[in-house]
Amino acid sequence: LALALLCLPLGEGVLRIPLRRGRSVREVMREKGLPEGFLSNLRGDPGRKYQLGGAVAYEPLLNHLDTFYFGEISIGTPPQNFLVIFDTGSANLWVPSSYCQSPACGDHARFNHSLSSTFLGIDASYTLSYGFGDLSVVLGCDTVAIQNIILRNQEFGLSLDEPSRPFYYLDFDGILGMAYPGVAISGFPTLLQNLLQQDQLSKPLFSFYFSRNPTYNYGGEVILGGVDPQLFSGEVLWAPVVQELYWKIGIEGFSIGLSVTGWCSRGCHGIVDTGTFLLTIPGQFLPALLQALGAEQSDYGFLVDCSSVPKMPTLYFAVGGAWLPLPPSVYVLQNDGICTVGVESTYVSSASGRPLWILGNLFLRQYYSIFDMANNRVGFATA
Repeated sequence: LALALLCLPLGEGVLRIPLRRGRSVREVMREKGLPEGFLSNLRGDPGRKYQLGGAVAYEPLLNHLDTFYFGEISIGTPPQNFLVIFDTGSANLWVPSSYCQSPACGDHARFNHSLSSTFLGIDASYTLSYGFGDLSVVLGCDTVAIQNIILRNQEFGLSLDEPSRPFYYLDFDGILGMAYPGVAISGFPTLLQNLLQQDQLSKPLFSFYFSRNPTYNYGGEVILGGVDPQLFSGEVLWAPVVQELYWKIGIEGFSIGLSVTGWCSRGCHGIVDTGTFLLTIPGQFLPALLQALGAEQSDYGFLVDCSSVPKMPTLYFAVGGAWLPLPPSVYVLQNDGICTVGVESTYVSSASGRPLWILGNLFLRQYYSIFDMANNRVGFATA
């Protein structure tokens, strides 16, 4: 199977979608002359979105000051275009709509159901909860197009109200969730389910590539139905999904340089999440990690001396019986001569009580990732 995947041509049933790198909210704030602390009250716990109790669904966007990657889809007949995050950390599709009159919606593309001849309304509304507020949607059904893939009768959310902060300041319009149906609004097939049921993919898998030097016009790619071996090198390391809700895998160990920490001696879990930018670590480990890296907390994040980056230790994750290195050139972010360690913390543990990590875009810049729906596993290869 691995050999077959590596040789899979990007032909019929395989779709390559370019991703754009959006401006971070920090960049937008600077352009608008807003103070750095303007959104500080929105900071939440990134792990909160993986707790299933108390709300209909949890969504991404807790890394509100950092970068997002998004691509284009269309909904309706004739098609209306939207920029969406292809997000493995959630399972619902939603876009702003003409029902929504909040400033956040007015500043983005809005789906107008009255202009689509194929739209069907569904008499159901739901709440999607964020770390900084709630987003309400009403459900509808329409044709969704992703380049040359046409999905009929796809359910999706039309926003009724969106919090102005931070949605007003974000470059994308909505979210296309790619997690398991168990975390989607129940009773309605997800977009991935419809892709499979309507026989639109050559293989029941998809893959992500994130550029290490992203621009607005090219930040990476998501490939539906296949992989592109030109975007990675070496063998693919496979890790089984340990809970079929999110793309959650086991982490058997963590090392700072050659020093194995023992933090995951009893096992940790990691959620591979393309809707999260930073590397998120269990909160109890953050002070020790920052001390080992020589980082200091500031208004800009966890600061390090830019001249010391080449000498900083490589981080290693034990996954699938092998060690995956993350060098400082990847986990340290450099902006305007300021260097920060690209991590944040969560105090939410996995459902089993194991420490929870979130392997976001920063980790995935180093590793081409393959999401195998048929075999419930995630593959990693050096990007």
